[in-house]
Amino acid sequence: MGKVQGGMKCVKYLLFIFNFIFWLVGSLVLAVGLWLRFDPDIVSLLNPEGAPETFFMGVYILIGAGGLMMLVGFFGCCGAVRESQCLLGSFFACLVIIFGAEIAAGVFGFLNKDKIIGEVQQFYKQSFEENTNSTVVLAYQEVLNCCGVSTSDPALCPGAKKDCNAAISEFFNDKLYIIGYVGIGIAGAMIIGMIFSMVLCCAIRNSRDVI
Repeated sequence: MGKVQGGMKCVKYLLFIFNFIFWLVGSLVLAVGLWLRFDPDIVSLLNPEGAPETFFMGVYILIGAGGLMMLVGFFGCCGAVRESQCLLGSFFACLVIIFGAEIAAGVFGFLNKDKIIGEVQQFYKQSFEENTNSTVVLAYQEVLNCCGVSTSDPALCPGAKKDCNAAISEFFNDKLYIIGYVGIGIAGAMIIGMIFSMVLCCAIRNSRDVI
């Protein structure tokens, strides 16, 4: 079996280090996804029956991507150590698929950001109009420190600083920004991984052709 030499050895070890970091990033993405899914504040706001589920669609994609990244990172490490064209080619193909899925998820989140927030606001408004003292309404007011729908009502909750429409928008924008920043970082890492894997794969093939 031909072994890469010179500068390609450096690429080999860099690819191994990258894949280990990629595996760690996958763990982080999975952790962020699970945090967003099981965060007590979000659970208290969106778990009641009839609550909108659009937000969780993006979160489930994030959880799936994190798990897949951990698996791909493991195979990438094996491919780099064993100098296997098959594993490196599979690693590259998986990165392309994950990259495409991430772009799709990002577009989905960007196009549906206002829809997600609007659905939550509408859900709160309906609950508020049906019963101002319901469990759902009280959960929103407690978690978001808000009161009322479009204007804060000091008579209902004296300590509230803003209306719940504004509080909902601020709360979910913060969560969606977290997903966006994580996605941008992952995209950059995947591009580097694709370049390294193809360079090493070509070097392995050339070294075998020489032998």
